[in-house]
Amino acid sequence: MRRTALYSRSTPPAPPAGMAAQAGDPEPASPAPATPPRPSRTRLVWHHPGALWGAIVALALALALSQGPWRAPVARQLTQKDIDAAVLHTALHKVLPSQAARAAATVAPSVVRVEGTTEGKKSRKGPTELDRGIGTGVVIIDNGTILTNLHVVQGAEHITVTFFDGTESPAGIVNIMPENDLAVLRALKIPDDLLAATMRSTGDLAEGDEVVAIGFPFGIGPSVSSGVVSGLGRGFRSPEGGQLMKNLIQFDAAANPGNSGGPLVTMDGQVVGIVTAILNPTPARTFLGIGFAVPIENAAAGAGQVPF
Repeated sequence: MRRTALYSRSTPPAPPAGMAAQAGDPEPASPAPATPPRPSRTRLVWHHPGALWGAIVALALALALSQGPWRAPVARQLTQKDIDAAVLHTALHKVLPSQAARAAATVAPSVVRVEGTTEGKKSRKGPTELDRGIGTGVVIIDNGTILTNLHVVQGAEHITVTFFDGTESPAGIVNIMPENDLAVLRALKIPDDLLAATMRSTGDLAEGDEVVAIGFPFGIGPSVSSGVVSGLGRGFRSPEGGQLMKNLIQFDAAANPGNSGGPLVTMDGQVVGIVTAILNPTPARTFLGIGFAVPIENAAAGAGQVPF
C-alpha cells in the first residue's frame, strides 16, 4: 500500500517535448492559476527640487542646533562667590547652635552630680535625719576618676555620683588638696561608654575669653551658664574655712551653691578650671557676678595627671 508523501504538494513534471500522451495515461492536471506578482516596493521619488532642498535645509538646521550655541547649557562650576553667598543665606535664614551650646554639649557626657550624705542625730519624733550636700564633678579619667570640691564631700559618710546617662554609683575619696579645696573621687560603677573630659592648659587663657560653667546649682541641673574670663591670678579666702587660695581664674558666668566642683569650659569644649567659689559679701550665698575656678593644671596634678 502506497503511503502519501508528507509535506509534498509539488506538481508532477510535464512529459518531454515530442512525446504524445499515451492511452491510459491520466490526463494532465489543469495548470494551477498563475499567482499574481507581488507589487514592488514604492520608491520615494522627489518630484520637485524644492522638496529636496527643504529637507537639506531642515537637516542642516538640526545639526547646527545640536552643536551650536543653542544646545543645552553645561552646568557652571561653583565659584568662591557662590559659596560665600550660600553660607550667608544659611546664616541669615537658619538658626545655628551657639558656641556656648556646642561647648556645653561637648563636655556634658563627662559632668556628674555629686551628693554627700551624713547621718544626723536621731529625733524623738522620727527616724534618723540626713544631711545632704549637692555639688558637681567632672570625669578626667575614663576609669571613673572625678574631680570635685573638697567642701562638697568633706565629712560625708556616703558619696554618690550620678553620671550623664543616669547611672548612679557609690564613690570614695582617693586624694584631697585642701590648699585648692579639691578632692579626687573614684566611682565604683561606671557606664560602659564613659567619656573623660578634655583638659586644656590655661597658659594662653586671656581676660575676655568666653567660658561656660556647668553644674547643679541648688541641685537643679545639669545647668549651663556662660560668660567671660574676668581676671587671672586672683586670690580668694574662703569664708567657711579661712583658706587662702591663689592663682585662681575669675569669671562672670553665673554660679551658685551646687556649681562647686563643676568644670569651667572654653568655647572648644575643653576644661580649663574647676569652679570652687563665689564672692558674695552677704550671707545670701548667691551669685553677684564674681566666681573663681582652680586652674586645671593644679586640679589634675592631684589626680596624678600632668597633661601640660
